[in-house]
Order: sequence, then C-alpha cells, then structure tokens
Amino acid sequence: MPAPLLTLQDVQLTIGTTPLLDGAELFVEPGERLCVVGRNGSGKSTLLKIAAGMLEPDGGRRFAQPDATIRYLPQEPDLSGHADTFSYVAAGLAPGDDVSRAHYLLGRLGLSGSEPITALSGGQARRAALARVLAPKPDILLLDEPTNHLDLPAIEWLESELSAMSGALVLISHDRRFLERLSRATVWLDRGKTMRLDRGFSGFEAWRDQLLDEEERDRQKLNRKIAAEEHWVRYGVTARRKRNVRRMAQLGELRREHREARRQLGQVSFSITEQGNAGTRVIETRNISKSYGDKTVVTDFSTRILRGDRIGLVGSNGAGKTTLLNLLTKRLEPDAGTVIHGTNLALVTLDQNRALLDGQVTLRDVLTGGRGDYVEVGGQRRHVMSYMQDFLFLPEQAGTPVEVLSGGERARLLLAKALAKPGNLLVLDEPTNDLDLETLDLLEELIDEYPGTVLLVSHDRDFLDRTVTALLYAEGDGRFTEYAGGYADMVAQRGGGVEAGNKSDTAKKAAPKERVRSDTSRRKLSFNDKHALEKLPGQIEKLTAEIARLHHDLADPALYTKDPARITKLSDRLTAAESERSAAEDRWLELEALKEEIEGK
Repeated sequence: MPAPLLTLQDVQLTIGTTPLLDGAELFVEPGERLCVVGRNGSGKSTLLKIAAGMLEPDGGRRFAQPDATIRYLPQEPDLSGHADTFSYVAAGLAPGDDVSRAHYLLGRLGLSGSEPITALSGGQARRAALARVLAPKPDILLLDEPTNHLDLPAIEWLESELSAMSGALVLISHDRRFLERLSRATVWLDRGKTMRLDRGFSGFEAWRDQLLDEEERDRQKLNRKIAAEEHWVRYGVTARRKRNVRRMAQLGELRREHREARRQLGQVSFSITEQGNAGTRVIETRNISKSYGDKTVVTDFSTRILRGDRIGLVGSNGAGKTTLLNLLTKRLEPDAGTVIHGTNLALVTLDQNRALLDGQVTLRDVLTGGRGDYVEVGGQRRHVMSYMQDFLFLPEQAGTPVEVLSGGERARLLLAKALAKPGNLLVLDEPTNDLDLETLDLLEELIDEYPGTVLLVSHDRDFLDRTVTALLYAEGDGRFTEYAGGYADMVAQRGGGVEAGNKSDTAKKAAPKERVRSDTSRRKLSFNDKHALEKLPGQIEKLTAEIARLHHDLADPALYTKDPARITKLSDRLTAAESERSAAEDRWLELEALKEEIEGK
C-alpha cells in the first residue's frame, strides 16, 4: 500500500468553549477520490483548511509528503491583488507548469482571461478560482463546494475534468449527483470526530443511518442502566450506605457520561402555511418576449401553470432563467405578450442573495423583525427560541450577529425567515446553495407536501429529480422548451445533458399544456364582458370561501355517524362549486387577456 500523501491525525480545534474537531483524522493516498460529508457547522471546511496548511489546529499532527503539490479551493476565493482573470490563474502555476493549460481552462469555463477582477460576478470568480487550482495538475486537489454558482453545463464539464485527473481529490459538496459520480470513499465528520467508509457517497446514507441506529440502541441501554441504578439508590442506599459507596460513584459516572455525551443534532423541522386557496389557474403566459438591447432573453413563450405544479427552470447562466422567473411572477413586465395571474395569489420568495441579510443584525431580530421575542408562523405566535430550534439553531445563538454565521447557517436562516410567511406560490432561486444533505432532504419533503405551486431555479440535478413535475429549459436565443418530469427525464428526451446538441426531429418534447383560446379579431369589450370582468373576481372569491367551508365540514368525523345523508349533499355541492369556480376562472382569464390585447393594440 502506498504511503499517504497527506495525513491528519488526532486533530483538535476548539472555537470558544465548544470543541469543533475532537480527534478528527484524514488520510489521502495517491489517486484517492474522497468526499467529506457532515452537517453545516460540523467543521468540514475547517478540516479542509487544516489539510491545506492554511489553519493551525490546537492539537494533533499534519504531515504532507515534501514533494506533493496541494491546491485548495475555498468556498469564497479571494482574487484581490490581480488585474485580470488570466494573471490570477497564472499566479497559481509553479515554474515549469504549462501556461497554455491556464488559457485552455479559462476558455472551457467561459472566461477570456481579460476580465477585470473587480468586475467579476460570483459565478465568474468561482470559475477563475477553479481554473487556478486545476491548471497545475496537483497531486492533491482540495475542493470546498466547487459547484456553487456554476450552471449545469459547467458542472457537467467539471465532472468530466475531475474524473480524468490523475491526482487525488478531496471534495466537499451538497450536490448528491456530483458526489456519487466522483467519490470512491467517504469521510463522515460528526460531532468533532471522523469515520471512514471505503465506498463512494452512494453508500453513505444507508451506512450513516445504520451507525446512528446502533448509537441510539447503545444510548437506550445506558438510560436503562441509569434507571436501574436510580431505583437501587431510592430503595437500598440507606441500609447499605457504607458498603455501596462504589455503586453511588458508578451512578455519578453514568450520569456524567449521559450529560456530557455529544449527541447527534436534531432534525430540521419546518413547514409552510398556505395563504387561502389559490385558483386552479395560477399563471398563464401568452407569447411573451423580453429583450435587453440587442439581446433577446425570452421570445414568444407561452405556458399555463396550474395549482400544485412544481416547475424547475434550468440552463446556462445568463440564458434568461431569472428573467423568465421575474416575468412569471410579474416582477418584470414583458416587452410583448401577456402574463395573467389567477385569483388569491400570495407569493413567498427565497432568493440566493445572502447579502440581503444585514451582518450586524442578530439572528433573533432577523426572525422577529426586531419586534420582541415572538414570530408569526402560520397565523400563530411562536417564541423565537422554539422556532430557531426547528432550523437547528441553539438558543444561545439568538444574539449571534449574522456576519459570524457560516454559509449553511445563513441559508437556513433565510429559509426560516421566508417560510414564516403565508403564501400559495413558493418561488425558490438556488435554494440548495450551502444547505447540508439532511436539510436538503427535508426541503424536498416540504416541496413535495406543499399544497400550493412551486417555481424554482436550480443547478442541482438530484434535487430537480426529487422535486419538480416539469422543467423549462433555456435552449438559448430566448427559447425555452418544456419537458415533463425531472432532470433525468429531460436528459432521456434530449438524448443527453444540457451540453447535448440540438434535438433530432424524432426527439419527443413534452406536450405543451392546454392554452386558453382568445378571439383576437375582436376590437372591444362588450357591456356584458366589462360587467363580467368586474364581477367575476368577487364570485371566484366567494366560491373559494365556500369550497374551504365544505372541505372543513366534510373533515368532521362526527358527520359520518350523526348525519350520513348530509355527506352526499355536501360532496355534491363541493363538486359543483369547484366546477363553477373553474369555469369562472376560465372566463375571467379569457376576458382579462382580451382586455390586455385590445389595450396593447
């Protein structure tokens, strides 16, 4: 067996009074393909910084082979001190390294090398940093969340590039698909300690659950032993006090062990409250287009989004995903075409801009708006300490400024803030950035169980496969194609991933949703049309309230024993009311579209 290129043994690091790393270990052999996983705040990034030699631990041993080259990609690379992207990448080369590889990597990552460092977006900075660490072909490559800010074409290219490299790879990522395809061994960092599985990430979650089950069984045995000792103390200590001091000491030791055991953190627990009942038709677009100067971002796009749909928007950065999302939610007006919203629409938004959180504001004040110790969740007051714990924050963190939170903790805080708001249209822009795998699991469950409609932009292929019912893919030149299913379904229909070429004529794309017809030959609204346009929203609102009452009445268990005949009556009325509401919505949508078409002429 070859000697490890890099060794970390019994690494100790304490932040404040809390041990972050407590005997952690890491061994990296030549050609290793290793992923490091664990909860947000568990110390993964810290462990990687120690491995890179950028952080000195309180205790333990780090050894790297003297001739081994190591390159490290942090979550937030610092590009300052360089004029442009090429000079930044070239500065990471050692004497004798091939400068042409720097040009090659920049080109493959969509950069020319002449971009000023001061003008780079987050995604461009990440691409330049990747080119810098890849260019020297290091013996060990340490990557901390390399897919953050990358679009799907770049992620798929990076997978291919890393698969072909000969050096060792140590990887931290929240992207399951990325981990599954690149890792051959897994290190789990949990409560300061590391455990290794000599299998890739695809085998990790079952192994982790097995270890946690065994730990829980051991804890229950300890609890039973404590209970038995306490029983003896209550009923036997008086008669045997002198002979059994040893047993009292044992009980104290058991209690200390139980009290000081660093248990697995609890699960994230959160829910979202639907604001009323949105209509069946949520959003309808007819031939909408949007351009910025000479660049067409969206062209001639039509779709209908119904209540309960989960729609994902995917494609390259700059292809128009966010623009289309803003058009769909009416935060942006189209240059041409019509966007119509259904009735009772209440929007809840979570975007990727962590900077919206003021770094000086405390966690408590972010959630309460600075108004005391309570937060409104689903129309009910909850103490902020209780609500914080739903998102894995400890009570003592209530006064913590946002600026000291990790990226993952900020992501969870934004989730907590957004999900306290009632709504029936949930808009998520890159929600998976910086979330740990357990929180991702629960976010997926929330989306699955959410009674409203979901629009999301994501580059996480596994997340898309687990959540969406359809995808809108940005083909380029403002064109969007709709595919039924998730990312894997889109790949099957396209014959390849996002890098695939134009589809053949025989390739099947998802059938477009039914469109509302309108008579464009008409030039004005009749008196009856105008009257209906004014009255229909009120009728729809009344029908929606009636439907809610009928659902409430039918949910009463006593109804089925006290008045069975009323069940049929209520059920029939519910069916009729839903049909009336659907017809009213169709009519209102048609008249609203006609009005906008006439006014736009």
